[in-house]
Amino acid sequence: MQTILGAHGGVDSHLLFDRSSALDIAAFVTAGVDLSPGDAIPSDGDPRIDRALAGFLFTCGPDHIRHPEPVERHGDHVRYPLHGSLAGTPVSWTEMSPAGLRCSAVTEVDLACGGRAAIERVWQVDENGHGVMLEDRVVNIGASAFAPLMMYHMNIAGRLLGDETRIESASLEGGSLAWRFGEGDSAHFCRTAVAGDDRWAEVSLSALPGLKGRALHVRFLTETLPFLQMWRCQRGGANVVSIEPASHRLAKRVELSACGELDLMEPGQSRDYALAFRVG
Repeated sequence: MQTILGAHGGVDSHLLFDRSSALDIAAFVTAGVDLSPGDAIPSDGDPRIDRALAGFLFTCGPDHIRHPEPVERHGDHVRYPLHGSLAGTPVSWTEMSPAGLRCSAVTEVDLACGGRAAIERVWQVDENGHGVMLEDRVVNIGASAFAPLMMYHMNIAGRLLGDETRIESASLEGGSLAWRFGEGDSAHFCRTAVAGDDRWAEVSLSALPGLKGRALHVRFLTETLPFLQMWRCQRGGANVVSIEPASHRLAKRVELSACGELDLMEPGQSRDYALAFRVG
């Protein structure tokens, strides 16, 4: 399923949605260049995530984010899967507007903890055709409470970046950071997101030579995504950088629970998330 974002300065952009995985974005093409990393990714041994990571955006949650951990009260033999239960779940229903500027979907997913959730998703292209907004509502449609966790992995091919490329955000000390942050061939960080008066935080990858010097700008609503996580991997054949707005800080579930950071969502309750991106 594809939508046209429109032309900006004579440059067309396209999104390719993945109906087999929660209507995530399999490809984001602008000026004939796909920003997604494709096969230049590392493998963690989970085919769901290998497929999802190759695309431009995949959704981590809604019951767990990051690496597998034991399900509470089930012992070590029952574990939340890598990046949660949603990845690789086909959409239950989807609808595209006639002009291709709005796409809605519902995905129902069985959770590792035994519950069930629905992700009510809306992709919307702004009226000028220059940017894309995602609005998600996670609804507890099961019979038991669960703690919702969400993280959005926006994956960018490292081949598009150069020595001049920097990460720019008010969430970073000094407001700017070289994209090859950390040490070694792989690194990540997680910081509290600094929002403006509108409660949205912003992060940009600036001056990408693979996009003729243009930048990728990402915004996200900090009410439910209060953390900015970023990850890079240049190991072997892998070359990927990821912008990852997250609902929870980088810590084990046991620690998050002990600090009161795993708020339960009762049956029938919902929680909203939002982000937006553009190339300019």
